[in-house]
Amino acid sequence: MIKDFDHVVLTTADLDKCLDFYTRVLGMRVERYDSGGAERIALRFGDRKFNVHPPGFKASLVADKPTPGSLDFCFLADKPMDEVIAHLKACNVTIIAGPDKRQGARFDLRSVYMRDPDGNLVEIAEPF
Repeated sequence: MIKDFDHVVLTTADLDKCLDFYTRVLGMRVERYDSGGAERIALRFGDRKFNVHPPGFKASLVADKPTPGSLDFCFLADKPMDEVIAHLKACNVTIIAGPDKRQGARFDLRSVYMRDPDGNLVEIAEPF
């Protein structure tokens, strides 16, 4: 029944810090669009996106308890892990674990972990 996923919703307590982290550190791009007369914000990467819900955002449908810092997700890197680690260090991002070998959905991974400004656990991995 399920083939793939389209987007994830990221709830943030601080929109500016969130957008800075995901654009400057992870290389995503901000996309602003109109949805029924309300401006929406998304972070696009490849053919996927995170819709962003900043403080005070009122959506008609949301999770039961949308909470900043409650996500735990893994991205696949577009460059070798040594380059990822060097970039994270240059951005003053603290790596809290790794690089370690992990099991992914499709193959084994070599991963590093950090937290975004809301406290979400962010994993960046390469096939191992």
